[in-house]
Amino acid sequence: MLPIFPLNTVLFPGGVLPLRVFETRYMDMVRDCLKKEQRFGVCLIQQGVEVARQPGESASPEAVGCTAEITDWDMKDMGVLNIRTLGVERFRIQSRVVQPNGLILAQVEMIPFDPVAPIESERLSCVKLLASIINELEQQFSDPQSAHKIFPINSPYEMADAAWVANRLCEVLPIPLRAKQRLMELEGGTQRLEIVDTYLRQHKIV
Repeated sequence: MLPIFPLNTVLFPGGVLPLRVFETRYMDMVRDCLKKEQRFGVCLIQQGVEVARQPGESASPEAVGCTAEITDWDMKDMGVLNIRTLGVERFRIQSRVVQPNGLILAQVEMIPFDPVAPIESERLSCVKLLASIINELEQQFSDPQSAHKIFPINSPYEMADAAWVANRLCEVLPIPLRAKQRLMELEGGTQRLEIVDTYLRQHKIV
């Protein structure tokens, strides 16, 4: 059973997701994942809120999410756990149960990884845009005042893979969350990148 963390965000495979964890159920979940070297699932909230208003309250997650692997953690403030996670593999919830503390445990089916696909020539403007964004981020994070922040794009940069480029653009562009969810659910990076490219052209970004 995979523990589920419903959030107001969409995690893509290969995506970086820093989290501040303070609710007891999720502190316990993270502790167990660290101890057992296991992942947890991140799903966009379909209904409800991130932080429970009452003990045991739980948000309803979307059926498709992405597993998160904890790559780093610290607790600089008592009662607040900061973790860095990396999106790994998409999954589809088959069934779920809600524990008395509100933690969701789900039986899931893993979705195959997007096959590596070359960038079509008409989508090269997407690669150029992403390279520009990464370069700008690298300059921002070279500032000593940003040293404590988590760089939002994980290396190595797979700029020749349609799925990797599409996923990173989905993360950084101001696309509505429901649209990001539908993009994440698509099979194949080529189709995802095609839709992102259409969005960029419609908004005159490229």
